[in-house]
Amino acid sequence: MTIESNFLNYAAEKLSQLCGRVETCLGKLTPDQIWMRGTENQNAVGNLVLHLSGNVRQWILTGVGGAPDNRIRDKEFSARGGMEAEALGRLLRGTVEEALVIIRSLPHERLAERTTIQGHDVSLLEAIFHVVEHFSGHTSQIIFITKALTGEDLGFYSYLSKPQPHAGKTA
Repeated sequence: MTIESNFLNYAAEKLSQLCGRVETCLGKLTPDQIWMRGTENQNAVGNLVLHLSGNVRQWILTGVGGAPDNRIRDKEFSARGGMEAEALGRLLRGTVEEALVIIRSLPHERLAERTTIQGHDVSLLEAIFHVVEHFSGHTSQIIFITKALTGEDLGFYSYLSKPQPHAGKTA
């Protein structure tokens, strides 16, 4: 496997994994919790999901895939409700699935191609890396909010609690 293939596969896998974690969180929260803000300077989980969808759409679907850019970023943060968990999850999953098709089918020689997204001159590799990094950061926020509101261990790393066989140990 080439480094380019490795990068594109890992980016797609990580983006899908993170999307799944956000969907898990949405399923644990009540409608009020999804749109709850501590203060006006904080974002609700619902706003973060709208923002992630907008970011993926603008950076991957538009910046890498060439779709029209119709993002209105401020609306992602000004929303105060109007979408339930299932609709937010469908929106995010649909956007991510479209992005995964683009990422997985991107010819390697295009990774160095330059584009301008939100006024930033970036390579397509940088655009993809930005989206995965950005998605990861906001997913961590959503996980923290979900744990704080529910008191639950979401189980994303439960496999690490199981006894692991020691390397080199023979029976």
